Amino acid sequence: MFNTLRWGSYFDDYDYSFKTNILSFASHIPLAYFNVYYLMPKLIYTRRYGLYGLAVLGCLFLALFFRFYTTYYLFGSNVWPEGPEPIDHITLNYAIQMMIGELYVMSFVTAIKITIDWLQEKHKIHDLEKRQLVTELRFLRTQVSPHFFFNTLNNIYSLTLEKSDKAPQLVLKLSNLMRYLLYATKESTQPLIREIENIHNYVEIERVRFDNELELDITVEGDFEDATIAPMLLMPLVENAFKHGANKSINGIDIKIQFRMIDDFLHFEISNAVPLAMLPEPEKEGGIGLHNVQKRLELGYAKQDYKFNIEKTSSNFKVGLNLKVK
Repeated sequence: MFNTLRWGSYFDDYDYSFKTNILSFASHIPLAYFNVYYLMPKLIYTRRYGLYGLAVLGCLFLALFFRFYTTYYLFGSNVWPEGPEPIDHITLNYAIQMMIGELYVMSFVTAIKITIDWLQEKHKIHDLEKRQLVTELRFLRTQVSPHFFFNTLNNIYSLTLEKSDKAPQLVLKLSNLMRYLLYATKESTQPLIREIENIHNYVEIERVRFDNELELDITVEGDFEDATIAPMLLMPLVENAFKHGANKSINGIDIKIQFRMIDDFLHFEISNAVPLAMLPEPEKEGGIGLHNVQKRLELGYAKQDYKFNIEKTSSNFKVGLNLKVK
């Protein structure tokens, strides 16, 4: 339609312009699609550029002869009325102009096709990255140490042998924690209060393990209504404190946990005394649990929405997390 209006106004003959453009596109269309769907996949994508150039040149010559003879026999002997002078045979100027016109149309269509393919490929890559991200996040959420469950089951076994009244409660808390681990991790976020409740379950299970040796202080302050958090985000930090502050201690076990809501941010802090047995050879920072949390924060939150820091002295190990949860 564009070409019909363009050349129709030039010749002041829209009927002639429409007919000649229909004829032109009879060569444009097969040439453009042949290039896009055959020549490029077979030659360009396989890096046979020289052969591709020869193939395109051959196609342009075929289109030139098709255009000339169909125009000559269908519309008259003057095959180039818009040219500088009437001609009834193929001249160099006519050949150059017609081949450039074909090349222009073919290049335009090719550019559109390449753009469409690029957008589709970008969408596929984005979709793949999103799926990989979801898979990685789900994996990280489920990385609560299996040693914890093994130790807890051993404790339950010991309590059942002693016919202790603590055994049923321990089984119930472990069941709730495992249910939370299995089902909550399928969602991207969940109520913060649920995370805190399950941390309480975890702590109570550990309290049974260490009995009177454990000095535990938990502080919960603020309004947690409507606050959400990625599931199992804080649990590795709590587990880390017990793993390194309790399991390796030969003296009393001192662990402090604080949850504070200030505006839209959760201020979480957990600290544990560094066992004396570890002082000659301090443990490196950034174990699996801490790396897990750091990675999940990077994947799931914007940089301005969290602040994660680790402080270690000769006698104390503290992890702090300020996180936007509303």
